[in-house]
Amino acid sequence: MSNNFRLYLWIALAALLWINYTTWTAEFTQPTGPAAASSALAKPSSLANRIPQSQAPAAQSAPARLPATPPATRAPSAKAPLIHVRTDVYDLEISTQGGTLVKADLLKYTRVTGKPARLQLENTNPATEYLLQTGLTGPDGRAYPNQGALYRAAHLTYRLGDAKELRVPLTWSNDGITVTKTFIFQRGSYRIGLQYAIENHSASPWRVSQYAQLFRNDPRTKVSYFNPSSRAYHGPAIWNGKEYVQLDPTSSEYQHYQRDVTGGWIAVPQLDFVSAVVPRKDSPYRFTSQASGSQYALSAVGPTHTVAPGATLTLGQSLFVGPTLHSQLEKTDPTLTYLALSGWFAILARPLFWVLSQVHRVTGNWGVAIIVVTFLLKLVFYPLSEASGRSMAKMKALGPRIKSIQEMYKDDKEKLSRAMIDIYKREKVNPVSGCLPMILQLPVFIAFYWVLLYSVELRQAPFIFWIKDLSARDPYFILPAIMAVTGFLQFKLNPAPPDPIQAKVMMVMPVAMAALFAFFPSGLVLYYVVNSLLSIAQQWNINRRIATATNRK
Repeated sequence: MSNNFRLYLWIALAALLWINYTTWTAEFTQPTGPAAASSALAKPSSLANRIPQSQAPAAQSAPARLPATPPATRAPSAKAPLIHVRTDVYDLEISTQGGTLVKADLLKYTRVTGKPARLQLENTNPATEYLLQTGLTGPDGRAYPNQGALYRAAHLTYRLGDAKELRVPLTWSNDGITVTKTFIFQRGSYRIGLQYAIENHSASPWRVSQYAQLFRNDPRTKVSYFNPSSRAYHGPAIWNGKEYVQLDPTSSEYQHYQRDVTGGWIAVPQLDFVSAVVPRKDSPYRFTSQASGSQYALSAVGPTHTVAPGATLTLGQSLFVGPTLHSQLEKTDPTLTYLALSGWFAILARPLFWVLSQVHRVTGNWGVAIIVVTFLLKLVFYPLSEASGRSMAKMKALGPRIKSIQEMYKDDKEKLSRAMIDIYKREKVNPVSGCLPMILQLPVFIAFYWVLLYSVELRQAPFIFWIKDLSARDPYFILPAIMAVTGFLQFKLNPAPPDPIQAKVMMVMPVAMAALFAFFPSGLVLYYVVNSLLSIAQQWNINRRIATATNRK
């Protein structure tokens, strides 16, 4: 009974994994390569040209209309001078047309482990265009310093150097209105402050709203079983003041999304990295999302302010462009941490990552942290594992007697069932208890997978020798091979299935599982191997104690 249950459970798990793989392939496989690239190049950046309108006045309850694309080109022009900004974490380019962030190279991250090419977020490649557009807009027909306006810059090159803070000001003037738009960079931080200093030297009031827009041309990518990260969500997302929402651009529900939000933010996550806009918490913003083909634009427009003649006004918001480091996300806005870990398994993944990070502070190695945390988890589950191990050891000791009963009643299933139940009761053995630890630890296993996949802290984190990236597969498949060996040892320590066919299946199962895990993150396989080794040691000790006690009787 126990062996049948475990067999069925493993078969069900393998079936679920296969169904997930085929579903991912069916849902996410779309044309890629030259054909997709050429179609992306053929499309104009229409949504990049879109300039969000200011909100309707407070006295009006009707929602503001979504703006039409203006006839003039609003995407950054190649002729507009670019401002080059270099800090200790960034290599950026800001266009003087609109003050749009058109390139963001992350100096501390590479695309591939061991390769020099820096990871890039914002870019102007037509096939993967990714822009962070910011500006001011308004309800009047007057000129505004939006993403189509030309700014003046005192310099075209800025360096942080040894300073703690770097300010990059851009100036726009028209009809007596002067706006100084300043990007503020701080050492070691991926948070970018954005400030507008508005001076009204005209004879009439000037009504103005600040906005930010994330535009991206993001062709769907093919999901591969051999690359688990390929199925991670990438697209527009928001915090609506209460919950984290992924606005899937392929869904008709979100292709023309609009909502008034206070205390929220907009973002475009891409696995371990994100571009986000965090408005002030005390101001109501209108969030809108539009999608067309592979393009989408996600914007946030603030309330309308009136600057009287001769008056000044300062507006501001925060930008975040970089890796989803928990510590930096939390400093910018605590709710931004949902970009790193979200969903049902975040309930377990968040505390698991916290424990891992605390151990990492002491050990300085994420692989060692995984080993230590696996040991701690084993201690937590020890009472249950001990009870289960005792039951399995007794089952192993009862093997000859059970086999004798099966031979005796092989032609009478009813008597065989009663005899088996009687011996279980007499010997106080629970045949199902051996499966309970595996069932209860399955959520922890998935939480580990979530942490390894979505925690940038473990991205390209080395362990020892050949393991250069715990979030990638073992390049030489050494850990999966060890996993197969430990699985076989566990099989030998556990009671053998009475059915010869089941015994052969259970013997082959460790190799099948190792082959399945061969392309999983090596950190996940490391967890499984350490957990198996601890289980083997525990079960060997229990078997030895029970055998000694039996011999004494």
